[in-house]
Amino acid sequence: MESIIFSSAIAEDLAGYISRQDFSQLGLIMDSNTQVHCYPLISNKIPNHQQFAFEAGEVNKNLTTCSAIWQWMTDCGFDRKALIINLGGGVCGDMGGFCASTYKRGVRFINIPTTLLSQVDASVGGKLGIDFNGFKNHIGVFTEPLAVLISDEFLPSLPHEELRSGYAEVIKHGLIQNADYFSTLKSTDWENQDWKTIIEKSVSIKKSVVEKDPKEAGLRKILNFGHTIGHAFESFYLDSERHLLHGEAIAIGMVTEAYLSYRRMGLPQEDLDKITEMLLKIYGYFDFPNEDISQIIALCAQDKKNEGDVINFSLLKKTGYCEYNIHIKLNEIEEAIAYYISLKN
Repeated sequence: MESIIFSSAIAEDLAGYISRQDFSQLGLIMDSNTQVHCYPLISNKIPNHQQFAFEAGEVNKNLTTCSAIWQWMTDCGFDRKALIINLGGGVCGDMGGFCASTYKRGVRFINIPTTLLSQVDASVGGKLGIDFNGFKNHIGVFTEPLAVLISDEFLPSLPHEELRSGYAEVIKHGLIQNADYFSTLKSTDWENQDWKTIIEKSVSIKKSVVEKDPKEAGLRKILNFGHTIGHAFESFYLDSERHLLHGEAIAIGMVTEAYLSYRRMGLPQEDLDKITEMLLKIYGYFDFPNEDISQIIALCAQDKKNEGDVINFSLLKKTGYCEYNIHIKLNEIEEAIAYYISLKN
């Protein structure tokens, strides 16, 4: 398991960590947003390094950008003792880590997640990957970073929508593993919380699951609650003007999959109502035309958790307890989406 370092002084802690490592060259990968808002917080403390910045956005998490990163690494003459720093959100950590772990069969890398989403979710577990032909995280590997440095110093630079996107994964952690934690999360004035404590709690929940099941053979699948239908919505609207942020799509996924939990797992009606109310209060209702539904359902069949023609879900038995490998049919997914549509005011 990678080393996770919670920092209140990211520049100093990063410099100290790097000074203890043995490497030949140092490279830093970031996107156009973190180049402006986050890189200046650490730049004067990092020893001599090469930089690569790509255009921000999930739409650029693809093989074309990877080719540019691999070419940059090659042009810089990085050898297998090079060390890469990935500074950014989930896109940067996923893609930078993927490129590092495949360049010359693998060079070491450090992740510095700068969004709430990447800090509580993508920072833990060594899942790396890129999108391919409209399928999210379709190509990838499991490789642990050398270390992950997490600091809430980056959060003030986030747009409201990005902070809210990350909050969906925080909510999910409570729903799948810790009902008491879920009950402490705010649905009104949620922006004003003790983020440092929330990040540490969410990371501890994810870390405890991943340590028991690093390669997603079983228990780790519970982290996918809300993601089968959520990823389908995210993938369908990925390249459209109605593009959904990851957390916005997962919010839809958690409402619909909470309904499936109610129908198939005996999730109490009271829990379903509470989950639905909270998510609608924070994320609102996403309006979409009926003609999109069949294609969204078809995308669920491409989910990586599936085995053959069986669509596997992770569903709630109750708030704080999730089970995995629940087989769901296409007509049940359609019914869950119909439930979501019924919530439109």
